Amino acid sequence: MQLRLGQQLTMTPQLQQAIRLLQLSSMELTQEVQQALESNMMLELAEDEAGAPGSEGEPRAEHTDTPATQPTISAPTESADARGGEDIPEELPVDTGWDDIYDNAPSMSAPSGEGGAFEYENQRAPVEGLHEHLMWQLNLTQMSDNDRAIAVAIIDTIDGDGYFKVASAELAQTLGTETEADEVDAVLAIVQSFDPAGVGARDLRECLLLQLRQLDAETPWLAHARRIVDEYLDLLAAHDYNQLMRRMKLDKDDLSTAVRLIQSLNPRPCAYLEEDTTEYVVPDVYVRKNNGVWQVEINPDVVPSLRVNQQYASMIRRADNSADNNSLKAHLQEARWLIKSLQSRSETLLKVATAIVERQRGFFEYGAEAMKPLVLHDIAETLGMHESTISRVTTRKYMHTPRGIFELKYFFSSHVSTDLGGEASSTAIRAVMKKLVAAENPGKPLSDSQIAALLKEQGINVARRTVAKYREAMSIAPSNERRRLT
Repeated sequence: MQLRLGQQLTMTPQLQQAIRLLQLSSMELTQEVQQALESNMMLELAEDEAGAPGSEGEPRAEHTDTPATQPTISAPTESADARGGEDIPEELPVDTGWDDIYDNAPSMSAPSGEGGAFEYENQRAPVEGLHEHLMWQLNLTQMSDNDRAIAVAIIDTIDGDGYFKVASAELAQTLGTETEADEVDAVLAIVQSFDPAGVGARDLRECLLLQLRQLDAETPWLAHARRIVDEYLDLLAAHDYNQLMRRMKLDKDDLSTAVRLIQSLNPRPCAYLEEDTTEYVVPDVYVRKNNGVWQVEINPDVVPSLRVNQQYASMIRRADNSADNNSLKAHLQEARWLIKSLQSRSETLLKVATAIVERQRGFFEYGAEAMKPLVLHDIAETLGMHESTISRVTTRKYMHTPRGIFELKYFFSSHVSTDLGGEASSTAIRAVMKKLVAAENPGKPLSDSQIAALLKEQGINVARRTVAKYREAMSIAPSNERRRLT
């Protein structure tokens, strides 16, 4: 046996809960609070009338000088006069439902902006996918049962962009020994006539030709566009316009007109049918400029307003050690921890957002070109926090600014040295590069070396490989692919 003296860092359950809540997004936080409300009898949502000074543990909706009101959800009562004088009968007829007598249309009696108002934008219609869109057209087409089975198999193999990339012989073998590859090709031709134009193509050349085939025959330069796609698509992809002019025996203006017709086509004709449902981002922080001063405040709609249920709390007896009383005590302690953790989360988020706005004031005033280099260590040192805490706060948290909605991570970037001994943010360099590319001559686009030279003239020392890395990150094509006929 021996005696040892040492120190050990132990995370309490309260600290673990605070750290976990800190890294949750607004949607995940709402789900977490909802689960807590369902499992803990001591928790309840704080209504407007419950926001009195006597309420226990209710977190503030915001932490700025300008107070924000928390919207309330009220169920408007509809009087007999508002219903046009109708009275509710004491007894409904036999075998009659409520919908048979009264319309269940949403009430619009609540004024705009109140919680009782009906929000039509939240009512989402079911999104029709590519498969449903093609099957709807197939059901309107007359064909034999065998051809319909082949058409269904073809539609099932079409990818999200609208391409049929399975060999006809392979699909025929899958369907059975009685099906031939010629039958698959014949049915494929019918599917290729469906909307959108270009669906069912086996490659890019066939997709563009299908779209050109459905254009009006009187379309200018249609024949030249078909020939370019059919015979010289590889030259067009390589932007070898000089070779195209020689092969097609066209001058620069005529070739430019035919190329513009081809560029108006869609290489992914069915991509819009496979788009996911739009998910709206709810900002956690608002940044506004008021009287020349930038103000930061927490979005009150994403801050759950909770309090302890005093009715259940009053049932706790101090001297009672029964199982029921101990359970009430445990629920009360958990409720207080959750309320305190939520309040700590809001305060930490507000501090970090305020520090970011102070460091990136140039961005809010002048745009991305004025972004300053910033890393997690800078904010952590300013606020006296650990870098891991700053990382948790800035992950999946969004800031609403006059220039748009940005994730807090957007404001952190590495730095590049300048000739004057200063530092330039990589985000600012990307903005300058994007501006240079937008102003370049389409006939002679800037190469990576030329962009690096132009940046050096502005005092920013960036290597060519760094320019290439930034260009690829912004999804900007190389100079040979950006070249256009002028």
